[in-house]
Amino acid sequence: MYSSLLIIHNLFRWIAFLLLLYAIYRAFTGYRSNNPFSAADNSFRHWTATVLQVQLMIGFILYFNSPFVQAYWNNSGDDTFFAIVHAALMFTAVTIVSVGSAMAKRKTTDLEKFKTMLTWFGIGLLIILIAIPWPFSPLAQRPYLRIS
Repeated sequence: MYSSLLIIHNLFRWIAFLLLLYAIYRAFTGYRSNNPFSAADNSFRHWTATVLQVQLMIGFILYFNSPFVQAYWNNSGDDTFFAIVHAALMFTAVTIVSVGSAMAKRKTTDLEKFKTMLTWFGIGLLIILIAIPWPFSPLAQRPYLRIS
């Protein structure tokens, strides 16, 4: 089950990342052009937060079943990045996007909705970019796409 969930997680993380980028793009263009906040904008706001929350839940399942994390907590591993840093930053990022989505939903003007979405989703994206184990990172290196 762990390997099947890992495959789903690897695919879904890119979907979540691209959806977040597109939602930020929509918020930026809507804010800059003073566009009306359409039903499509609202859907992207909602589904971006929802997909990130689902991705976080999948990540938690993998986290609690990960041999790297179990080794770390048993004092026999040294993978602090995945045991603490990655999980904490991703949780923080998804929380920020979720709060931003809820706040944008409650704003009264279209410009405020776009600005709120752009700000909170942008901060969430920044934290996600910091938490990703990039192939060039000194903390943890992972390929862009893992097959196994």
